[in-house]
Amino acid sequence: MVANSPSSPLVSLDRVRAARAVAEELGVDVVVVTPGSDLRYLSGYSAHAMERLTALAVPRRGEPLLVVPRLEAPMVDASPAGALDLELLAWDETEDPFARLAAAVTARLGTTPARVAVGSRTWAEHALGIQRALPGATLELASPVIDRLRMVKTPAEVAELAAAGAAIDRVHARMGEFLRVGRTEAEVGADVAAAILAEGHVSVDFTIIGSGPNGASPHHELSDRVVGAGDLVVVDIGGETATGYRSDCTRTYVVGGSAGAEVAEWYAVLQQAQQAATAVVRPGVTCEQVDAAAREVITTAGWGDHFIHRTGHGIGLDTHEAPYVVAGNELPLEPGMAFSVEPGIYLAGRCGARIEDIVVCTDDGVRSLNRGPRELVELPG
Repeated sequence: MVANSPSSPLVSLDRVRAARAVAEELGVDVVVVTPGSDLRYLSGYSAHAMERLTALAVPRRGEPLLVVPRLEAPMVDASPAGALDLELLAWDETEDPFARLAAAVTARLGTTPARVAVGSRTWAEHALGIQRALPGATLELASPVIDRLRMVKTPAEVAELAAAGAAIDRVHARMGEFLRVGRTEAEVGADVAAAILAEGHVSVDFTIIGSGPNGASPHHELSDRVVGAGDLVVVDIGGETATGYRSDCTRTYVVGGSAGAEVAEWYAVLQQAQQAATAVVRPGVTCEQVDAAAREVITTAGWGDHFIHRTGHGIGLDTHEAPYVVAGNELPLEPGMAFSVEPGIYLAGRCGARIEDIVVCTDDGVRSLNRGPRELVELPG
């Protein structure tokens, strides 16, 4: 490895060792992750996903190894992974990287692995290549190993998420510059995307600008619909920071007018639901109990059929990751778990509203990483 490879306070061999310990506890012989957030989390290497195999293999015995095309080996050394002193297995174009990976893992274990856990977003051709090279092994998902680690953020990771949240709050605070009567959703979205980058993100993950009836579609794409006076507009935005950590925050606006009495009534219910779900967060409370806290408020008020998605999702190196705040998830919260709290009410063909904050479970309660106003914000036309 190159001596001057950059280190990162967010990545260390402790993560790899922790993955090995969990794998051993679960009876998994080797964990194999390919380009994506799992690889970046464990090694600090942000590799490009392609047909050539790049993979980090963490056997339950022996040292981990990073399998890369030889032409990309210098990129590993230049990344934070270079400072970890991982064994690098560089393969040439005429070699079978899957066979080399299988041989190296078998040598470390002293036997052919029986259980091989692969990353949940591993390309099928790579998973099948691993299976072909280890015909006696059973392939399974690595999520039970890696999610267990990634769900609980370190203080340094929480600081990154907090910085991302503060940046996206600043974009929402500027919404009056962008969101005006007579502009299309696409025009607003382009300005918002530029602002996300200007506020310190390195890329934009999504800009949902759902005006009028489009606000009733939670994952609405930008369109050429023109924002009209009195429209409710759902603005859900987020992006990636330089360290890979994400932002995600939703606010609802009314443009060039005021909300009518009915909207004000059910929006108040939505606010109460978001507050109730946030307030219940503490260690030991389950994910489904957080979901239930929001859902009960909305259902009791008669709007339950219009809350059509889970209450939240984890966030970190991915915008959507474990834990998922949804009915049926009995996972207890732990300090360091970061996730969204985002109930919504959607009236098909008319309008919708959502309030979303990223929160972190603390030792004795909850910390919200988004600070902007949660009331229905009125913007001039």
